[in-house]
Amino acid sequence: MSTSSPEAVKKLLENMQTDLRSLSMECKKKFPPVKEAAESGIVKIKTIAARNTDILADPTELLNSLKENSSEVVQPFLMGCGTKEPKITQLCLAAIQRLMSHEVVSEAAAGNIINMLWQLMENGLEELKLLQTVLVLLTTNTVVHDEVLSKAIVLCFRLHFTKDNITNNTAAATVRQVVTVVFERMVAEDERFKGMAEEPPPVQGNSNRRSVSTLRPSAKDAYMLFQDLCQLVNADAPYWLVGMTEMTRTFGLELLESVLNDFPGVFLQHQEFSFLLKERVCPLVIKLFSPNIKFRQGSSGGSAASPAPVEKPYFPICMRLLRVVSVLIKHFYSLLVTECEIFLSLLVKFLDGEKPQWLRAVAVESVHRLCVQPHLLRSFCQSYDMKQHSTKVFRDIVNALGSFIQSLFIVPSAGNPASVNAVAGGSGSAAQTAVQGGQGVAGVGGGLTTQAAFEYRGTWIPLMTVSVQGSAKATYLEMLDKVEPPSIPEGYAMSVAFSALLDLVRGITSMIERELSLEEEAAAAEAATREGLEAPASEESPPEPLAHQVWEEMVNACWCGLLAALSLLLDASTDESATESILKAELTMASLCGRLSLVTPRDAFITAICKASLPPHYALTVLSSNATTLSNKSYSIQGQNVQIISPSSESHQQVVAVGQPLTVQHQGTVVLTAKNIQCMRTLLNLAHCHGAVLGTSWQLVLATLQHLVWILGLKPGVGGVLKPGRAVEGPSTVLTTAVMTDLPVISNILSRLFESSQYLDDVSLHHLINALCSLSMEAMEMAYGNNKEPSLFAVAKLLETGLVNMDRIEILWRPLTAHLLEVCQHPNARMREWGAEAVTSLIKAGLSYKHEPPLSQNQRLQLLLLNPLKELSNVLHADIRQKQLECVLQILQSQGDSLGPGWPLVLNVIGAIRNDQGESLIRTAFQCLQLVVTDFLPTMPCTCLQIVVEVAGSFGLQNQELNISLTSIGLLWNISDYFFQRGEAITDELEREEALLEKQAQEKGEPLNRPFHPAPPFDCLWLCLYAKLGELCVDPRPAVRKSAGQTLFSTIAAHGTLLQQPTWHIVVWKVLFHLLDCVRKSSTTADKEKIESGGGNILIHHSRDTAEKQWAETWVLTLAGVARIFNTRRYLLQQLGDFFKAWEVLLDHIQSAALSKNNEVSLAALKSFQEILQIVTPVKDADKSDALAAMGVPPVLVDPLGGATTAAGPGRPLLRSDSLAERLAQRYMNSAQAQLPPPPAPGEELDDSALWWSAWNTWYRTGTECTRPPPPGADKPSFIPSQPFLTALVQIFPALYQHVKGGFSMEDLRKLGVILHGAVSVPISSDASPFILPSYTEAVLTSLQEAVLTALDVLQKAICVGPETLQVMYPAIFEQLLLFVEFSCKPPQYGKLETKHVANAKYNQIQLFAPAEWVALNYVPFAERSLEVVVDLYHKTACHKAVINEKVLQNIIKTLRMPLGLKYACPAESTWKLAVSSLLKVLSIGLPVARQHASSGKFDTMWPELAGAFEDFLFTKSTPPDNLSIQEFQKNEAIDVEVVQLISTEILPFANFIPKEFVGQIMAMLNKGSIHSQSSSFTEAEIDVRMREEFSKVCFETLLQFSFSNKATTPQEGYISRMALSVLLQRAQDVLRRYVEDERLSGRCPLPRQQVTEIIFVLKAVSTLMDSLKKTQPENVDSNTWAQVIALYPTLVECITCSSSEVSSALKEALGPFKDFMQPPVSKVQNGES
Repeated sequence: MSTSSPEAVKKLLENMQTDLRSLSMECKKKFPPVKEAAESGIVKIKTIAARNTDILADPTELLNSLKENSSEVVQPFLMGCGTKEPKITQLCLAAIQRLMSHEVVSEAAAGNIINMLWQLMENGLEELKLLQTVLVLLTTNTVVHDEVLSKAIVLCFRLHFTKDNITNNTAAATVRQVVTVVFERMVAEDERFKGMAEEPPPVQGNSNRRSVSTLRPSAKDAYMLFQDLCQLVNADAPYWLVGMTEMTRTFGLELLESVLNDFPGVFLQHQEFSFLLKERVCPLVIKLFSPNIKFRQGSSGGSAASPAPVEKPYFPICMRLLRVVSVLIKHFYSLLVTECEIFLSLLVKFLDGEKPQWLRAVAVESVHRLCVQPHLLRSFCQSYDMKQHSTKVFRDIVNALGSFIQSLFIVPSAGNPASVNAVAGGSGSAAQTAVQGGQGVAGVGGGLTTQAAFEYRGTWIPLMTVSVQGSAKATYLEMLDKVEPPSIPEGYAMSVAFSALLDLVRGITSMIERELSLEEEAAAAEAATREGLEAPASEESPPEPLAHQVWEEMVNACWCGLLAALSLLLDASTDESATESILKAELTMASLCGRLSLVTPRDAFITAICKASLPPHYALTVLSSNATTLSNKSYSIQGQNVQIISPSSESHQQVVAVGQPLTVQHQGTVVLTAKNIQCMRTLLNLAHCHGAVLGTSWQLVLATLQHLVWILGLKPGVGGVLKPGRAVEGPSTVLTTAVMTDLPVISNILSRLFESSQYLDDVSLHHLINALCSLSMEAMEMAYGNNKEPSLFAVAKLLETGLVNMDRIEILWRPLTAHLLEVCQHPNARMREWGAEAVTSLIKAGLSYKHEPPLSQNQRLQLLLLNPLKELSNVLHADIRQKQLECVLQILQSQGDSLGPGWPLVLNVIGAIRNDQGESLIRTAFQCLQLVVTDFLPTMPCTCLQIVVEVAGSFGLQNQELNISLTSIGLLWNISDYFFQRGEAITDELEREEALLEKQAQEKGEPLNRPFHPAPPFDCLWLCLYAKLGELCVDPRPAVRKSAGQTLFSTIAAHGTLLQQPTWHIVVWKVLFHLLDCVRKSSTTADKEKIESGGGNILIHHSRDTAEKQWAETWVLTLAGVARIFNTRRYLLQQLGDFFKAWEVLLDHIQSAALSKNNEVSLAALKSFQEILQIVTPVKDADKSDALAAMGVPPVLVDPLGGATTAAGPGRPLLRSDSLAERLAQRYMNSAQAQLPPPPAPGEELDDSALWWSAWNTWYRTGTECTRPPPPGADKPSFIPSQPFLTALVQIFPALYQHVKGGFSMEDLRKLGVILHGAVSVPISSDASPFILPSYTEAVLTSLQEAVLTALDVLQKAICVGPETLQVMYPAIFEQLLLFVEFSCKPPQYGKLETKHVANAKYNQIQLFAPAEWVALNYVPFAERSLEVVVDLYHKTACHKAVINEKVLQNIIKTLRMPLGLKYACPAESTWKLAVSSLLKVLSIGLPVARQHASSGKFDTMWPELAGAFEDFLFTKSTPPDNLSIQEFQKNEAIDVEVVQLISTEILPFANFIPKEFVGQIMAMLNKGSIHSQSSSFTEAEIDVRMREEFSKVCFETLLQFSFSNKATTPQEGYISRMALSVLLQRAQDVLRRYVEDERLSGRCPLPRQQVTEIIFVLKAVSTLMDSLKKTQPENVDSNTWAQVIALYPTLVECITCSSSEVSSALKEALGPFKDFMQPPVSKVQNGES
């Protein structure tokens, strides 16, 4: 119920009357005046009430009248109070209070009441009631003013200082309330006057403190009150509060504080009050602070340093001062900028370690109060830190907090005195070592407590919950009742400081980030509105550039101190939630610095988190290099040092993991604690949420994560995701179950972290990539030179990042792949493997990603993506190439159809194989190629076909895997088939391409650069194919050469028709001849070393066991192939204009091959020679159609390339009218016409003779070379041609002769002869002889000899049917044959080569084992056959003029002399027999011719030759062999007899046509035969048979027949025979005499066998002679002869003494006939008388 409601008023009137009645009752006796006054008061009230009867209608009227009369109404009560009777006084005071509460007290009444209260106070009565009354008076209304008010206030103050505690406290409360009321009135007054115009402000410079004229009443009261409070606190006399007796500073400060705190508006709005603040309050505070500033703990007054005794700090005042300062700073900072600077500096000083603990505690609380006001802090920064020449207050506060926290750890607390000395040195090195040395012991105290605490180097500080986050609830600043400084519990100051730090960070960061976000939103909005303009948002100037500077300054000012403190706390924290808070603070700071682009502080905070994540003292260069820049500075704060303390190594943390360090120096194992893992999660969080602002610090973050991942043993899996895996080496990683459950989470966060890179902007993404790259570089550095498992973190994450950013892959592709390619070259296999894994995965992902626009339309991107694949080819490591090729294989399988312009690159990758790369690699690459050739040829651009050929070729050329080389040649064949089938399509596409290229080339003014340029592009493709196969044909491996050669010639044969005519020119010269040159060169220089085996267990046939022999095979194949092309495509080639030159070159190759020192090659060369000689000369154009018609082919269908008859080759159908070749030909006819040589005109014979003569010359050169014997100097013949070779060579001649016979001259014949002779002279090697030589007994010719004779036969026949001019060649042929006949006795010499002759049958077996290397052939059958030919030929040609003129007969005889003379010494018996029979045959034909031409003298020289022949044969110097049987001997004798008979029938009868000397020689011979025909080598038993008696007889008879015949016409003849006889007799005489002599001398010894034989023979001859003489007419015998015969007799008698029975019997026979001479002597007839 309100005080003015009618009921209340009614009640008031009743109560008042009741009170007055009570008063009058009480005072009735003792105080009558009072009683009276009371009664009159009752009347007064009633009167008033009566006057205002209508209470209910208008109670205020009543109240007003009461108020006007209040002095009278109050009077009785005042008097009652004056009685000083407690009961009365109490009653009065209650009544007065009731009046007051109804606000019915006037100003005057109030003054009276106050005076009355004052008296009571002075009397010390009813003190509590007094206070109550004052309070009611002042709070219920505003009637009390000015002096009255001051009196009331003083009254309260005085009551505060009574002896009674209750009163004191109540008074204190009342004073506080009263002071508040005063100011509240002022505030209310200001409200009332708000709308009115302000009066002009007072002059600023007014120094009169009391000039308050401008203030309104309440304001004035407030002003006076506040001014006096300042006076009182300063211990000065008050101006207004008159009557104060005593006052305490503490109370005064409390009052000041409450006013300042509760009514800041008053001071801010009224300059008078502001002035008071500046002029009175601040100086006062500063003055009162002085004892605290000067005081140092531990320096007591007695020390010499401070002579004046120092006032000790006093807790109550100090604490209150700090409270006042807090309020001043909080509310009036803007007014008191300078003063606040001083206060804050002081505050910072109070945190100093030398100050008392309590002082530091309250100071920390005060600082905490500041820390929860970020806007205030921001103002500090603006006002101080950003001004020149100003204290850096904000920085100092933060640093002070930091050093305060450090000091708590360093200064020993009472509980731990042991470490005092150790730490006294501060950061001195001795102290450091002492602490570190003692770490083991110091750590014992802690133990794992559950209480949250900090522990550092043995100092253990518990952590308390001091206030709710974000509010600074102080403990000691609130201890207003304490006079003595309280004891501060351990850990309190730390806890407050910790909260302060966290609040500071939280406040600043949230404030700045809020503002930043607003700014960014505004910028974005503005950008949106300005969309019409081009300017990008980033160029917008921020709305308030100042704001940024302030933020940056704030961060710059505080980060060092914060970091120092937070790092230390983080290191010391043992509580998970505390750690979490610290990490959160560091994280938010890092992120803020990042957003503000403050790189150094950002990196520093990140480094701190990183270091905390790693084990202590972990050698990580990225971090240490960054930290050294920090830790070596100490931040000086007005002489205090803040060191950034290095982390303590001992920690009482729970160990959760033990692992391998990823550092260069081997540190054994390292330990990860739960805190490390917690920090790691923060780090992940930082990277995840604030990746965009990390910039270059990505490197720190990632480096640390990499090390942690390593220690935890996470290894990369598919796609770069890290999975828990086992370390490969070293003591294996140990993980607790706690961390094991965390690992998947960590791994997951790690992956998410990189997945979130897709939300980063391009710049941040580049930072991330760069960081990963440099991290990877370090990992590579570390992995050099050791085989430790490398860290694959960076590579794995690069891969992951690449994969999630596929949509903008272009911007990061180059740096990403460039780095991964470097990784691929690393010597460490595991590292490389991942590099390759990453590159290939990225490429595959890139190609399969659905790009916008798709790759098929974005050629540049496709090539960009494929490029690293190509770069991998430069890596030498096989494993990398393996990955590369596997990737290619996968790309082909998945994207093969859509590669398009990427084909050249892919093909080059497949083809980038080198021989040093090992088989498996080449095999993989080859798989790719096979896939391409089988599946993708139709889908790729035709321009790539050439590359396919190149690549397939390169697989052929690699030497690691023979099978691949061979298969690749097969692929080339498949490719050629593809060209053939798709010819037209390919041609079209290539031509379009060509046109484009030519256009471009013309624009640039350069010639078109393409291999084989002038040829059309499709032909070029073929030429490339041929060129590749050509290269393969000279590969070092025989199998490859063979296969390539076959393929090359097959493709040319099968598809050559497609080529244009000019292209054939290139094929011949650039492909075929070039190939021949190369093969020839390689063959001639090939190694002759024997190859042991073909690798593995392959045995090599002896015919291929040297490189030379293997090359020989190639040469054979190539030459044959080229010759075949010349043969089959002859007509086509002949139109090329330089066919003759090509023919010459081919022949030259054939010649050099034929002369090569290899039998196989030389023989094959001759085969090729034979092949090209079988070419039919093409018919003239005019006759061609007839020729075709004859073959049954209508002329229309002749192949347009003009190769119908020859080009199709054997077995190939001629009719291909609609063939591709024809269509292509049509297409090129017009363009190519110009380049073709003109076709031969009709009727013009294609002149081939030049070609054939060229061939003849080649044949001649070859023959000459190969049959020329080695020079005498050579020790060993370098090479001797084989028999089959020579045979083939000679066999070529007949074919060749058919072509050249028209111009074959004598000179040519001579050349031929030389060659034939040479060929036949060549010996065979002994190991070949059993196969070539017939066994001796069969008289067979070798094939070579057959061929030689055939050649001569061909010639002879040609001469026979040829014109007269040819006949002159007969003698030459005879000459040649006779040379061969000589071989029978005198085998030809091959230079100075020693050969073993096959002499006769019995040596034939031994010869196989003979040491000689070379065996001469058995020339006997050859010579004999030649002789037969000679006889036949002579038979035909004896009468030819040339034969007569050239003395052929004489030559024949001359040649036969040799075997005839040798007779038994001939190598073969048949030889001399054949010679004799041939001689007889020839003579029977020739002698008549000779007689016929006797007069011409052409045969003169023949006779002596013939005589010699007879002589040599009949009286041979050789003895018959010992084993000759008697029958044989008789047969031979019969032959001799035959010769003598020829002489007697054919020669002697025609003596008059024959030269005399010749006849004489014949006579002498017969003469000799008749005696001297003894053979000395017979046994005695045979001797009578063996004396050739039959022969002797015939000779004698012939001799005698002619000697003593009556026919002797000329005396000369007779003379010859007489001479002969006398010689014969003389000889007999001598022999006999010598025999007798020898017999006598020899005594008992028998004489030599031959001498005995000789004597026997002589004796027989004598007896034969005797018989002959008897038969002859006596007149024919010269008397002289008789005399000689008789003269023999005595000698014969002498011989009778001989001891030999044989001689005796012969002697008997000889002496017998002498009986005819035994006549009585006739008397001398003289003159005709008897």
